[in-house]
Amino acid sequence: MEQLLTQLKESWEMHKTAWLIGLALVLGGGGYWYHQTMSAPPVLPQRQSAPVKSAPANTGKVVVDVKGAVNHPGVYTLAKSQRVQEAIKAAGGQTPAADMRQVNLAKQLVDQQVVYVPSQGEQVATPLDSAGAGGGTAADQEKINLNQATKEGLMKISGIGDKKADKILAYRQSHGQFKTIEELQNVDGFGEKTVAKLKDQLAV
Repeated sequence: MEQLLTQLKESWEMHKTAWLIGLALVLGGGGYWYHQTMSAPPVLPQRQSAPVKSAPANTGKVVVDVKGAVNHPGVYTLAKSQRVQEAIKAAGGQTPAADMRQVNLAKQLVDQQVVYVPSQGEQVATPLDSAGAGGGTAADQEKINLNQATKEGLMKISGIGDKKADKILAYRQSHGQFKTIEELQNVDGFGEKTVAKLKDQLAV
């Protein structure tokens, strides 16, 4: 036992410098690791931001009034790029009585347009900005159709200005189509004599 202790003492004396250096390195490395671990900021999970939804592209819309020989007459909102054909389809399609020969299905829609589908035997007096060109004679073409003319078209009639044209449009919106030219007398400002003077310029 004493011999073993003597050998350890001799080994310690011979290698104590190396033992001390190694111990210092171990202690120093452990202290550095502890310091770095404690001082480093905590790593937080990153929140993923929600994707921003882009606003839908603004596709132009038009509002048209589909009348005449269609299954569901009424006011419809359609894309600006659509044609008369789509407006009639939106109104349930034409009835069996419709005369599609007088309707320009390829015409592009415009806002506040009246799309009118005539019945068979009904003659459209003027080429309209709504459903298409009429099929009458040259004399008929000069007449203005009370049911289909725009405000600008009505104002082409001698004796009808801005206010009277608005009254005709308002009556047409409230009561539907004029069945006769004489029905114009029901509109405020149009008496029997006035209608008689305008009769040659009008059609229904």
